Amino acid sequence: CTPPADSHSPPHSRRRPLDKKMASSSCTTMSAARTLTPFSRLRAQRRSSVKKATPLRLGVRGRTTTLVTQTRATSTESEVPSTMQTPPTNVDWEALDSQFQDDTVVQIMDKALELFGDGLAIAFSGAEDVALIQYAKLTGRPFRVFSLDTGRLNPETYQLFDDVEKHFDIKIEFTFPDEDAVTKLVNEKGMFSFYEDGHKECCGVRKVQPLRKKLKTLNAWVTGQRKDQSPGTRMAVPAVQVDPVFEGAAGGAGSLVKFNPLTNATSQEVWDFLRVMGTPVNKLHEMGYVSIGCAPCTRPVLPGQQEREGRWWWEDSAMKECGLHSGNLTAEQQAKQDEREATEEDIFNEVTAVDHAAIDALRVEPTHSKTTLAVLYAPWCPFCQAMVAGYEEAAASFAAKGVDVVKFRADGDEKEWSKENLELKSFPTVLLFPEGRGGFVKLGSERRDPDSLNIFVESIVGKL
Repeated sequence: CTPPADSHSPPHSRRRPLDKKMASSSCTTMSAARTLTPFSRLRAQRRSSVKKATPLRLGVRGRTTTLVTQTRATSTESEVPSTMQTPPTNVDWEALDSQFQDDTVVQIMDKALELFGDGLAIAFSGAEDVALIQYAKLTGRPFRVFSLDTGRLNPETYQLFDDVEKHFDIKIEFTFPDEDAVTKLVNEKGMFSFYEDGHKECCGVRKVQPLRKKLKTLNAWVTGQRKDQSPGTRMAVPAVQVDPVFEGAAGGAGSLVKFNPLTNATSQEVWDFLRVMGTPVNKLHEMGYVSIGCAPCTRPVLPGQQEREGRWWWEDSAMKECGLHSGNLTAEQQAKQDEREATEEDIFNEVTAVDHAAIDALRVEPTHSKTTLAVLYAPWCPFCQAMVAGYEEAAASFAAKGVDVVKFRADGDEKEWSKENLELKSFPTVLLFPEGRGGFVKLGSERRDPDSLNIFVESIVGKL
């Protein structure tokens, strides 16, 4: 909170009736999919909306040469069916999500397209979520794809957009940020303000606001979220849910349904699928990039790192979400968080609490007589809450090795002091006060599981 990771079997290999059907009739199914339904007629109209070839007269070494150019019409939010399929009513989404836990990705995608038709669109970021488009193609149903062009994507991502359109014979509906909002942000704060004050503002302007606008033209959308992508924030990703953040075409809470068909798939399974299907992929993946976003905010990750650690790496926080999928807490978790904020119920109850005087004494102590591991936390922070079990487990293990493990509540009146004196930038923050030295060492990553904490401590003080 910024205050207030092997299977070699891809998902589709789990043979179930639908998958067998798709495998045995993919050609005939695809042919049937081209029947001129109202929606497919619309797609045919889009393809025919390519402007006529325009000959340009160019002079080349004294000769007049005719260069034929072709300009494709730009896809905008207005390029949607004038009348969308009526969304379903009286669906028990929680029950459907429970059913989806035993279904394949193709089955989930097929059901989504059956229920919503052209009122649903696949969100494509230009990364491995291209798998969603491949799965949609396997259903034999017409489908729509949209993408957010933030204006700061890598050249390889733009190339993938073009490759995907040609490979699948589709037209991606591109959505762009508001020009005035981008101009204001850049003129006031510069091109790289996110390195100084966090990525939230820039993502809000370039991604969240355009996404919100696009989703208000839909009844449902499909994302490539998976549970294994980011610790904490993506461990509660239903296969289908009423979108807890955004609104759909009808407006108001509950007007948009969100499908996450890849939620239970692993990165290995997704890549196995992409390889065997010969699906176009982003060339950046060959350079070590896993999670791909805007160019200034994306970098390759090292072996063993969580894939989302390649995004916004300069921020010391588990909050690796840009606001697009910030509703991943379960209803139970959300209710518990709300209750804690109201009652200020404490957490890390199996860990020794220290007050301001004690943590300050550790801070200024010239030479520490004992190694101490401390967490700076806020009870209301969901990422602190998610860390409780692991930290308490680590505390029990460290106690047997002579390491003290403590907690210090650093919100409220203690926040500003902690920011100034304990390098608090986000919750939770983990500090190590090593024996035989003064000062502290701050944990520099978002990996706070017991094994990672043990590696952190032993890398500083030696084998325990």
